[in-house]
Amino acid sequence: MQRIPLEPARKTVTLMSYKPVPEPHGAIGRGTKTMAVAQLGGQRLYYEDTGGPGPVLVFSHGLLMDHEMFAPQIAALRGQYRCIAWDERGHGGTGQVPALSPFNYWDAADDLAALLGHLGVGRATLVGMAQGGYHSLRCALKYPGLVGALVLIDSQAAPEDGAQRVGSRALADFWLQHGPSEMLLDNAERVLLGEKWDGAAAWREKWWRCQPRHFLECLTTLGEREDLTDYLGEIRIPSMVIHGSADLAVPVSRARGLACGLGGEMVLVDGGGHAANLTHAATVNDAMAGFLSRLN
Repeated sequence: MQRIPLEPARKTVTLMSYKPVPEPHGAIGRGTKTMAVAQLGGQRLYYEDTGGPGPVLVFSHGLLMDHEMFAPQIAALRGQYRCIAWDERGHGGTGQVPALSPFNYWDAADDLAALLGHLGVGRATLVGMAQGGYHSLRCALKYPGLVGALVLIDSQAAPEDGAQRVGSRALADFWLQHGPSEMLLDNAERVLLGEKWDGAAAWREKWWRCQPRHFLECLTTLGEREDLTDYLGEIRIPSMVIHGSADLAVPVSRARGLACGLGGEMVLVDGGGHAANLTHAATVNDAMAGFLSRLN
C-alpha cells in the first residue's frame, strides 16, 4: 500500500481583523462572537468564534455551503463548548476573492491546523459535514496531536463514484457557461436539503451569488480526492458518524464503512438527507451532545 505523504505544514497566520460583535438573527448562535479574517500566507480565511473556556469544537461545512449551516448545532452546544466555524476555500467569506487557485483537501487540513494554531487551540473535536469531513480526516492523519475526536456528518473515506463525478462535472460546466438557473438550484436543493425543506430559500439565495469558477475548482478538488479507507485504522480517537438514511450524495453503506474503519459509533438519521444536521437538527444535536458528554 502506497503511503500518503503527511508532511507538516509550513504556513503562518496573520490576523487581519478580530473584534467581538453582537450576533445577527440566524448567525451561528446567541450572544457575542468573534468574526474575523485570518491570512495564512496567501490564503484568506473567514471564521467565527464563540469564545469561552469550554472544550473546542471546530465546524467544517460541505460543498456549496458555509459556516452558517451549523447554526443549529452551535446554538445548542455553545453553552458548554467553544465553537469555531469557518468558511473553506471557495466558499462564504473565504470565497470573496477574484480567483481560486487549485488545491486539495490536504491543503484544507493545513488551513484548519494553522487557524487553530493562531487561535491558541492545542486540541479540538472536529465536526465535518461531507467535504468538511474529508479534510477533517486528513487533519486527524496529518496532525494527530491536534484532533481529540471526530464527528463526521454525511461524509465518507472513499473517493467519488466515477459516474457521479462525470455528472457533477457536467453540471458545473453548464453552470459556468450559462450561470445559475432555477433548474440547477432545484437540483442542488434536492441533493443537499431534500424536498420542500422550510429553510431552503436562504440557501438558494446564496447559490445564486456563487462564483461558478470557484464552484468548478471546488468540485475538481472533490472529484480528485484519494481513497483514505486503508488509513482509517491510524486514527485512534473517539469518533461518531452521523448519516441521513435518505442521503442522495453518499450511500449509507459508505457511512457504515467509515464508522467501521474508525472503530466509532454510528447514528442513522431517519429520513435525513445530505445535510441532515440542518434538516433534522434536533436528532443530530441529541446525538452530538451524547457523544461529546462521553468524552469528558
